[in-house]
Amino acid sequence: MTSPAPWQPWIDGELAARALEAVQAIADELLEAPGWLPDGVSAESAGALHASLASGRAGQALFFAYLSLAGHGEDCSERALALLDEATDAVAAIPMTDSLYSGFPGIAWVTDHLRGRLFTDAETGGAAEESDVDSALLGALDASAWRGEYDLINGLTGIGVYALEGAPRPGAAACLERVIECLAERAGDSPEGAAWFSPPETLPAFQRADYPAGLFNLGVSHGAAGVVGLLGAACRAGRAASAGPLLERAMAWLLARRQEPGASFCFPHFHAPGVAPRPSRLAWCYGDAGMAAVLWIAARAAGEPAWERAAREVALAAAARPPETARVQDAGLCHGAAGLAHIFGRLARDMGEERLGVAARVWLQRALAFRTPGCGAGGFPDPPVRRTFSSAGPTSQSKGGAQ
Repeated sequence: MTSPAPWQPWIDGELAARALEAVQAIADELLEAPGWLPDGVSAESAGALHASLASGRAGQALFFAYLSLAGHGEDCSERALALLDEATDAVAAIPMTDSLYSGFPGIAWVTDHLRGRLFTDAETGGAAEESDVDSALLGALDASAWRGEYDLINGLTGIGVYALEGAPRPGAAACLERVIECLAERAGDSPEGAAWFSPPETLPAFQRADYPAGLFNLGVSHGAAGVVGLLGAACRAGRAASAGPLLERAMAWLLARRQEPGASFCFPHFHAPGVAPRPSRLAWCYGDAGMAAVLWIAARAAGEPAWERAAREVALAAAARPPETARVQDAGLCHGAAGLAHIFGRLARDMGEERLGVAARVWLQRALAFRTPGCGAGGFPDPPVRRTFSSAGPTSQSKGGAQ
């Protein structure tokens, strides 16, 4: 398997200057911005979301931390630490769910991720040997059979991502092992492999109308691809011995969902027996770009040439897809143009494929084209309500946060 090339800039000249200008404008706007919230969020959930990874202070702390690491000044690191302090203080004061994106695990993930990058334990006066978050999550995972979601955004997979980041801690390592056990318990086995079925009563109304008997979700954000990404990352990090066998079975099922050559897309959003697969969008959350990234993670973890070939083929097919068929309507990371630029840029480096680099630059240009001065953060309009977020939003789970 090829080794990734050293990190290096993949844009320069005018495009780089426009990108840096937009980044600075976003940073300036976020100095005053309270954080984005979906419409219809209750007052009791607003405080938690304002602190969260997806919509609040923890996510902003991550942004300013990386600005600092990229050499944009000491004030960025100070801003990042102040935002992270606000978010962690909120964990003790506000009831939160165990969602990676909107709950306390996401805030703890940012803390673990920035430890050693932005600050050390000596600077914060504490050691990283124990964590109340680890204990809270282990309690939720071990109390009984897991009854919540299994996905990345709100469920088991997201908790696993948190635990993998903190896995040098015994509690986090134990949490990761338990997450994989729970995922294995939830998986349905078939001759094609392991998959995770979503019965109709767990679906939001707009999905249940189209899939009244339930479905298998293939997405990174809410489906099997997200599980595969976690399992691959755990294997590559040498964590959780049980991840390897489950990864092999999950990959077999996922690759069986790939469309025949000549189709306009490689993977649909959903699979339901007896229902024809529908063309997918091009995005991280659902569709071929995110799928290519997940397949590559799994291939690198397992050293499996067939998986690497599949990842490369899916990535190149996604890069060649006409933008007018991608259904991209904004510049965001989840299902927008900037997310595609980021994925193609990473895969271009890892795979050594210049065609992916070209796609990355095309999608970055399209992301910048969405910029409208005076509109939203740094000129990027506020996003519309995300059905993938609000369908399993912060009030959908009853488990509290670490108090």
